[in-house]
Amino acid sequence: MITIQEGSFLTLHYRLAGPDGSDVVNTFDGQPATLSLGQGQLAPAIEQKLLGLSEGAHETFRLDAGTAFGQRNPELLQRVKRALLAELGDPDAEYHVGDVVQFPTPDGQGAYAGVVRELGPDWLLFDFNHPLAGQPVTFEVRVIGVL
Repeated sequence: MITIQEGSFLTLHYRLAGPDGSDVVNTFDGQPATLSLGQGQLAPAIEQKLLGLSEGAHETFRLDAGTAFGQRNPELLQRVKRALLAELGDPDAEYHVGDVVQFPTPDGQGAYAGVVRELGPDWLLFDFNHPLAGQPVTFEVRVIGVL
């Protein structure tokens, strides 16, 4: 029987749930996911849980706080001037606590997201931590195929 190894190409259903048990991602009711293990499509700690599983396996793993997406890093809370936001995006945009805002990477080839945590007179406080950083998660998987 073929088991999952580094570099395996997988077809699977999976569910990732936050600390309150609510789904963050759930493919069980739709199309299965396809991915290549080791390419960063899943968090490394989650990928490690898949190693050695075989086709047909159906497992549920609970990962302790900070294991899947790291610990919260206070240095990833950063103030951004409203003038810079206007320069990078829509100058008339309105922001609210909880909004997710996309920022371009320095090379302009990608993007990363920050969540508005606080509004100041000429700045916004953004949290660039992964939303599940520092939290326990549950990962359920059903392996459909391994190549």
